Amino acid sequence: MKGMKMHTRQRGVSIMGLMAALFIVVILAVFGMKLIPSFIEYRTARNGIEAISREKQGSSVADIRKAFEARATIDDITSVKPQDLEITKEGSEVVIAFGYRKEVPLFGGVGLYIDYSAKTKQ
Repeated sequence: MKGMKMHTRQRGVSIMGLMAALFIVVILAVFGMKLIPSFIEYRTARNGIEAISREKQGSSVADIRKAFEARATIDDITSVKPQDLEITKEGSEVVIAFGYRKEVPLFGGVGLYIDYSAKTKQ
């Protein structure tokens, strides 16, 4: 028994498996880098109308649009303009809503359309 060697099969990831996993990670990272800025802008605009709705209860439509324009300038919101806001009153509460479609170019002639919409009262 002293002279016998035990042969075991090596286990692990092959170079092809590693390259395939790396390829998938890179593709997901590229999609993320293209899509995340669009989503961040939407979240900023949504948070903006929610804050304005809380602060400007009882204000005129023109005052609400001015407040959004000021916030959009500071927060660099370019997809939603003050004219795009739908401002209504439900009971005593001011409801602000918007909706838009964003085209995100991915590569070559391929792009992705994302429809965003937000409303202060759900």
